[in-house]
Amino acid sequence: MDSQTLKGRKALVTGGASGIGAACCRRLAALGAEVTVADLDGEGAAKVARELNGTAWRVDLGDTAALARVPVDVDILVNNAGIQHVSPVQEFPPEKFALILRIMVEAPFLLIRAALPGMYQRGFGRIVNISSVHGLRASPFKSAYVTAKHALEGLSKVVALEGGPKGVTSNTVCPAYVRTPLVEKQIADQARVHGIPESEVVTKVMLEGSAIKRLIEPEEVADLVAFLCGPTASFATGASYVMDGGWSAQ
Repeated sequence: MDSQTLKGRKALVTGGASGIGAACCRRLAALGAEVTVADLDGEGAAKVARELNGTAWRVDLGDTAALARVPVDVDILVNNAGIQHVSPVQEFPPEKFALILRIMVEAPFLLIRAALPGMYQRGFGRIVNISSVHGLRASPFKSAYVTAKHALEGLSKVVALEGGPKGVTSNTVCPAYVRTPLVEKQIADQARVHGIPESEVVTKVMLEGSAIKRLIEPEEVADLVAFLCGPTASFATGASYVMDGGWSAQ
């Protein structure tokens, strides 16, 4: 894709202040899109937005009552924001479970719901939901995250079926472990629940099921997202694009 592929398009990326989200913001902006960087970290969002001549939006996606009233007028929506909590089911805090589902299922639904009328009117829309290999497979100690990602897969497919005749595509991207702050923050919890030293978590837990023994770089995910947002992906919809180093091939 050339540098003007998305010229004139407006994009919204949640969780855009760091990690996969920031990489997606940079890639979409490089292709000409006008990017809104949405994140609970307002300062981080503003920093990325300044870099891209974009717009920062400090938003609490966990406050779904407020989010339901927000207008969204974009051509491209990347639902990326997420949080993690690692714990056995019997010890999992119910309030944390509910929060994870609000941020990672209800918030994407509300943003999609708000964005679709404008996309339908223009006859163009690209919705990319950042899922996970955990949207297709389960792992122990991540009941809320796995539940949320499986739900996001279903939501994305319904939107694909409804939006296809109106020029709107909807897909998920399903990476394994990406080199992000979210992954780094869970190393201590993984060590605790698995009963191993923190130094062994990456090799014995995160990369154990992968044929390619390294973490994914955020820019690799962003490149796939950018393709799905472009004009040559107009027939790609309702699909789950896996980037898991062979994990789900087993």
